[in-house]
Amino acid sequence: MANLHIVFPLPVLPEGWAGEKDFKPIGHLSHATDRNIEPVGPHFLAHARRKRHKRTFSEDDRIQAQVNVKKVEDDDAGEISEPEDPLMLQRQAKDWKGQDHYAILGITRYRWRATEDQIKRAHRKKVLKHHPDKKAAAGNTEDDQFFKCIQKAHEVLTDPVKRRQFDSVDENADVEPPTKKETQKGNFYKLWGKVFDAEGRFSKTQPAPRLGTEKSPREDVENFYNFWYNFDSWRTFEYLDEDVPDDNENRDQKRHVERKNQNARRKKKTEDTARLRKLVDDALALDERPKKFKQADSAQKNKRRLDKEAELKRIADEAAKAKEDAAKEAAEKEAAEKAARADNKKAKEAAKNAAKKNKRVVRGAVKDANYFVASGDASAAQIDGSLNDVDLIIAKIDNEELAALTAGLAGKKGVEAIKKVFMDEVQTLVGAGKLKESELKTLA
Repeated sequence: MANLHIVFPLPVLPEGWAGEKDFKPIGHLSHATDRNIEPVGPHFLAHARRKRHKRTFSEDDRIQAQVNVKKVEDDDAGEISEPEDPLMLQRQAKDWKGQDHYAILGITRYRWRATEDQIKRAHRKKVLKHHPDKKAAAGNTEDDQFFKCIQKAHEVLTDPVKRRQFDSVDENADVEPPTKKETQKGNFYKLWGKVFDAEGRFSKTQPAPRLGTEKSPREDVENFYNFWYNFDSWRTFEYLDEDVPDDNENRDQKRHVERKNQNARRKKKTEDTARLRKLVDDALALDERPKKFKQADSAQKNKRRLDKEAELKRIADEAAKAKEDAAKEAAEKEAAEKAARADNKKAKEAAKNAAKKNKRVVRGAVKDANYFVASGDASAAQIDGSLNDVDLIIAKIDNEELAALTAGLAGKKGVEAIKKVFMDEVQTLVGAGKLKESELKTLA
């Protein structure tokens, strides 16, 4: 706790100041007060820490950096860590297209579901463990190839475009469909649900509908198969492209490789579409729900047709009535708005004319008051100053206040009587903070 004594001397007023004669005190200054001020904040804490431990700025920064690193390592130590495959640690950075980026960062349990924060945390943990500087400090002279793999994995998985390209060919995230024999022995919805959940990650429309259970309503089942038969996939195959040579001189070779990559992508896309279509066909053939719905349809075909016709007629009648009601409501609304606009226009014109008339009356009152000069003719400067003051007052008040000022001037004659009305208005505006006396010349 520190005690600070702050002195604020009051400014000395100059001799002959404008308000010296008419000055009236309305209060008095309070006595000085002692307050306790507590220094806080990171900069004060850093200063106190350096003083306490007798450190220089550089020493304190270095020690704090070590503490922060230790804190990060302690925080990450609480997470579940995946064991590192010794063969994976021997990977070469140049073979980055053949590596599993999720495995490199140790987040295979998340894969395409991994959030940006999880990827960043995993990358930070791997960097702290495999950074070449840290290995060199520990006397380890191994190369930094795996560290480069870590950096490449982070680059791919933090770039939305590159990550989508990698996820498109990530076979480790695929779920193989069960065989017919496995389906007959097991739970159809459980086994095939995993397959469609895995495929749903490629859908442009999210969330993708799920397979459901044997108790799923007909609408959900139909929506499910309609969705998958019209599946809109964002899956691409650029990740498998052959590298295009950077040699600008060999343009023919570069174009050849680009055409080859485009053809390969189209072929893989066609194959993937056919694969997915066969997958849906197989699931539909084994699903008992559509068969039950078809049997129910055969038994109630005529009833549904009649109900459908009646429903269509009802919908058409309701649509016609709704259209008629909407047209009627729109016409009534338009007529009401037109009348309101006319009334509003008349009111605005009347208010505008009244304001013009009141301004003429107010300005005329200045002339009747001989421009606030008690005797003799007013000079040009006095006339100009008084008119400017009155125009300033008019500019600061609204139409209702202008009407009230005009009413106050009604019947007033003589310089003092008229000037008093204006002075009262000035005091009102000053008290409301709309006007400062320093802005006025003759009515200050």
